[in-house]
Amino acid sequence: MQGTMEWLRDLIAFIQERPDRFQELVLAHLRLASTAILIASLIYIPLGILFSHMGRTGANAVGVLSSIRVIPSLALVFLFYPWLGFGTLPALVALVVLAAPALTVNTHAGLTNVDAFTLEAARGVGMNSAQVFWQVQLPLALPVIVAGLRLAAVELLASATLASFVGAKTLGQYILTGISLLDTTYLLAGGIPIVILVLIADLLFGGIERLVTPPAR
Repeated sequence: MQGTMEWLRDLIAFIQERPDRFQELVLAHLRLASTAILIASLIYIPLGILFSHMGRTGANAVGVLSSIRVIPSLALVFLFYPWLGFGTLPALVALVVLAAPALTVNTHAGLTNVDAFTLEAARGVGMNSAQVFWQVQLPLALPVIVAGLRLAAVELLASATLASFVGAKTLGQYILTGISLLDTTYLLAGGIPIVILVLIADLLFGGIERLVTPPAR
């Protein structure tokens, strides 16, 4: 317990000595992860919607994208280095690719698992295909889609740490320094804020998920 308190005191002193650097890395970490989430959402949610209307072909395409899960995050970060060099760009591309399984699978699953009788009833009252999708199918699938966003946000905030291996500015720089110097304070300065950011993202998207979930009858 005493050792833990000493580490925390050292961490607080460390941050107070260099607040600008700490804030810079936190904001850079958030900027990289949030940009990747935004770009990935604009790509993979529409793809999930498209695949949900393609039957077996769409399901097979979702299966191919979900196979990205087997690729280690660090390997994916290094994968784009030969073409894009060091810096933020290869890290951003890797994070966007990393978000594919959660967003595509959840969007496809949410839309295809909407009760068929509900959709048929909507058509029965005179709704056309566009109205059925926007007013019935998408709202019912929204909780599952937001759950995919929640998974992607948590994964990207954690994986953005690895972007420092290719020169991107994130909290991972503290962790790399801590590993090279065997310095616990640097490790905690990088690790604890990442854990806090991940928990905040999980709580935020969890709240949105509950908000868009229709009340149970």
